[in-house]
Amino acid sequence: MELVAGKFGVFRNVVVRFLLFSLLIVIIRFAYVITIRGESCVAGDDFCFFSTTASTGNHNLVTAAAGGGHTGRSSVTLNPTAAASPEFHKRVMFYITVFQDLIVDGFLNTQSKSLCLETPAGEDVYALREIGVEDSVGIFKKAMKPLVVNGLGFRQPFEDNTFDFIFSGNGVLDRSDKTASFASEICRTLKPEGYVVVHTGSIDTYSFNSFIRLFNCCKFISSREFDGFDSDLPRVHEIVMKKEIDMKIRSKTDPNSKNSVGSCSVPGYKQELLKKAEPLIETEPLKPWITLKRNIENVKYLSSMADIGFKNRYVYVDVGARSYGSSIVSWFKKQYPKQNKTFDIYAIEADKHFHDQYKSKKGVTLLPYAAWVRNESLVFEINQTPGDENVETGRGMGRIQAAKTGGGIVGSTDVIQGFDFADWLKNTVTENDFVVMKMDVEGTEFDLIPRLIETGAICLIDEVFLECHYNRWQKCCPGVRSPKYQKRYGQCLDLFKSLRQRGVLVHQWW
Repeated sequence: MELVAGKFGVFRNVVVRFLLFSLLIVIIRFAYVITIRGESCVAGDDFCFFSTTASTGNHNLVTAAAGGGHTGRSSVTLNPTAAASPEFHKRVMFYITVFQDLIVDGFLNTQSKSLCLETPAGEDVYALREIGVEDSVGIFKKAMKPLVVNGLGFRQPFEDNTFDFIFSGNGVLDRSDKTASFASEICRTLKPEGYVVVHTGSIDTYSFNSFIRLFNCCKFISSREFDGFDSDLPRVHEIVMKKEIDMKIRSKTDPNSKNSVGSCSVPGYKQELLKKAEPLIETEPLKPWITLKRNIENVKYLSSMADIGFKNRYVYVDVGARSYGSSIVSWFKKQYPKQNKTFDIYAIEADKHFHDQYKSKKGVTLLPYAAWVRNESLVFEINQTPGDENVETGRGMGRIQAAKTGGGIVGSTDVIQGFDFADWLKNTVTENDFVVMKMDVEGTEFDLIPRLIETGAICLIDEVFLECHYNRWQKCCPGVRSPKYQKRYGQCLDLFKSLRQRGVLVHQWW
């Protein structure tokens, strides 16, 4: 009996030790799952005691049936070779949620040939493959094959009309200075009736409409906002667009463009911006040299009210620029809020006295002519009224008119070349550019502004700083008006109002 009892005790010890060892293995495995694998495990793993059901924000993870159908909810798991970190796992789960919603809405299916732009680690590509979109690839300048190939989002190594679905996530286009090139390449490689989905940060209505206009091959379908997955993009604005089959591509030379018919559409978002602008000075100021100068402090710059990030180019046109150090340096370069954008600057100045100053200035293109309503030779007069303040010592202001003297005006004349400013503008910028114009042309604004409106070129300008010349009261001589100009203050006010009615944010300059 003692022998039997001894054998039973040995057997019991062996069993206890085996169970303790097994328990230890389970504990180690559980610790690995929690700390290394991001609280998930792989389906089919013998040590997987629970399935993973992920959620991001208010979305639940679902799995699509073959052919893109949506049959129910089930867990989604990751391949262990891809889940290199909890952060990778988190991003994949986020994108799976996003793509499942797009499948439900009919913008994506498992047969879609898909491309993900500027994806360093390929989380979005992996998410597509996890839900059954097998024909998917990413693109990045430092590729991690096979999920991601070498290339750039704005210079893709693919043929035209290649993809059914293109995705740009994580605010890639927010950070790019080549958004227009991205849009152009997407239009090239996306198939007709294909969908492009872009994730940006929260954007205002001005930048949203600017963004949509960049995709001139596509029709806007829908947008929504939801929580992002990290601090880099806490809120995501998702924009869905569809490539049209026969949509006419808008261009600066398109004869059917609204630019050429003399009218501008004024959408609601522009009307809201105009409501925020500083009010026009309705009553003629008795001391305009003080009132208009002080008014600059009240100016509500467009770029201080809206995000101008989603534009093709940034252009500043100084009509009547005079010297380089005048309005270009002293005001535009130092004071105008540019949102860290680099502007192409065009200086239009007919007075040859200032031309040499621009020869060595980088980023500035001088047009040594007079802005006018057509191409023709003109008489350019340098005049000086007693009491006028000179920006440049001994140099009067120039204006286009017949040579004459009298009325306190002392001047010299020169023959110069005038050019069709409206036509030049339509051939230089597009509606996708952000264009700021300053105009100080000594009365010629009453010819140029109507011409810009008539031709529709005014639609290309986002913001105008206009000095309107009228028979203002003179600083030198109380009770005496300037004899240089025949227009009245009321006519200037009408000019400003006509621009704002056409959706142009114009400011009273001095």
